[in-house]
Amino acid sequence: MLVLLAGIFVVHIATVVMLFVSTIANVWVVKNDGSSSQGLWKNCTNGSCDDLSYSGEDALKSVQAFMILSIIFSVLALVVFIFQLFTMEKGNRFFLSGATMLVCWLCVLIGVSIYTNRYAHPSGYHHGYSFILAWICFCFSFIIGVLYLVLRKK
Repeated sequence: MLVLLAGIFVVHIATVVMLFVSTIANVWVVKNDGSSSQGLWKNCTNGSCDDLSYSGEDALKSVQAFMILSIIFSVLALVVFIFQLFTMEKGNRFFLSGATMLVCWLCVLIGVSIYTNRYAHPSGYHHGYSFILAWICFCFSFIIGVLYLVLRKK
């Protein structure tokens, strides 16, 4: 049981780090020749980065907000899990940390789905590592949230 808790804890920390990287890095979409990339915050061309100039600013702001919310809820779920680990009675489930992680999962789902629908299909570009990391975090946060809900403290 201790190995399972340690494994979940490590995957949760990895998810938090990947969420930070995918949100901060400006490599959501990369030009096929590698000369430019676009992220949530900046448009980088040959080493110089400028602010984004998308036509749908509201959609971009919502993607930024949901990705920041996902980071907040993921860190909050980690803190709640550690708190529950030391204060909760034996036999109880980690409902609060699981519910918080599932809210993180929902925020990642909404943010990345909006980005996929609005911005991830320009011709001559392909997906960057930040976009792929965000989808990996989507999967990890769902798995961690469900495991927290199922897991009992022994």
